[in-house]
Amino acid sequence: MATRFEIVIPGAASSRSRAVAEEALDEIERIEAQLSFYLPTSEISALNRDAGQRPVRVNPDVFQLLRKSVRFSQETQGAFDMTVAPLLRAWGFAGGTGHAPSALELANARSCVGSQHVQFDDENQTVQFDRPGVQIDLGSIGKGYAIDCAAGILRDHEITSALLHGGTSTIIAIGCDGDGNPWKIALPPSPEKKDEAPGSIELQDASLSVSAVWGKSFDADGKRFGHIIDPTTGEPTQTATFAAVMHASATVTDALSTALLVRGRSYLPQLRVAYPALRAWVG
Repeated sequence: MATRFEIVIPGAASSRSRAVAEEALDEIERIEAQLSFYLPTSEISALNRDAGQRPVRVNPDVFQLLRKSVRFSQETQGAFDMTVAPLLRAWGFAGGTGHAPSALELANARSCVGSQHVQFDDENQTVQFDRPGVQIDLGSIGKGYAIDCAAGILRDHEITSALLHGGTSTIIAIGCDGDGNPWKIALPPSPEKKDEAPGSIELQDASLSVSAVWGKSFDADGKRFGHIIDPTTGEPTQTATFAAVMHASATVTDALSTALLVRGRSYLPQLRVAYPALRAWVG
């Protein structure tokens, strides 16, 4: 996933704790082998290669994650959409640092984006696209899903205190830290506000995801274009610079932090109605 994953288990000096942590990290590698947009042997690559021509059978867990991704797309009115890959390619963010597409490139990409293009056969566990050119990229949900699965392994082994993160942008806390306090997570300010002190959030038996426009970006015509694309407009979002979401599930926080960044502050009331236990920040 082009991301560093780490697990902290307080007082984990025993060989058992190390073995459990390694099992959890192995689970993340297994999931990457299924979901990677870049590995040619992954199930997502098989879909992107063949599902525009015929139904493609996928692992039941992957099938359910794709189903869940469609539900997130529907709930967010398309602000989160796993079919955003053609737009990422058009804007040069699929393996690059970005560039402005031509009007024709953008129009062609937009015609292939939308969860309505993904068709499911529940009986045969197959997925098919309704047109060539549709591509799936689970970059905005796969990391959270992998962290949820890894955390499940730790809990199955009765680990009651741990912190897992992927690239520091999605974090899940199991229990409290080694001193019995909630884990304290620092939120750095944006590059434009380096003089401001970072805020912090206390995390206990919950997940936190942060999405931001900084990272991959480029400047053109006096504007900065980040790598978070609004699937509904086909252009990099300009609505907000960062969004943070806290919830019990890292899968949920990963997807909804992206949606919140795309839709901005006006989406907060609707988001809180749909997920009453969720906490969120946007700026």
